[in-house]
Amino acid sequence: MKKLIVINGPNLNMLGVRETEIYGGETLREVEEKIRDAAEKLGFEPEFFHSNCEGAIIDRIQAVYGYADALIINAGAYTHYSYAIADALKILRCPKIEVHISNIKKREKFRRISVLAPVVDGCVMGQGTDGYITALNMCAELLAR
Repeated sequence: MKKLIVINGPNLNMLGVRETEIYGGETLREVEEKIRDAAEKLGFEPEFFHSNCEGAIIDRIQAVYGYADALIINAGAYTHYSYAIADALKILRCPKIEVHISNIKKREKFRRISVLAPVVDGCVMGQGTDGYITALNMCAELLAR
């Protein structure tokens, strides 16, 4: 089985509570189960990581080097300003897909920019939590090439 790492950043542990009109009613645990089910069907063994701390996210990304076959990241608000996370992602040679539950291009001005976009292989936004499944399929496609 291929190793898939799914990283979720700040406040994503509050899914199901936080702004449900934007992020929906599913909890992070429910989203992880949905990803697990889809991942196993595609031959992936998923590992999940969440942190509200930038440094912990960077440490986890660095640990992925040479270990994982693919990575999905929803960096939350760090998407818009964490050049440190972007630099860590640059190191990885595996497929990397950025996910946003909402469409960041239609949100507040500060949310419309992703500093991660130039260093990932694709971005999924505005599909709700189903965007993680789209990202998973994108990882599978990239690995099949």
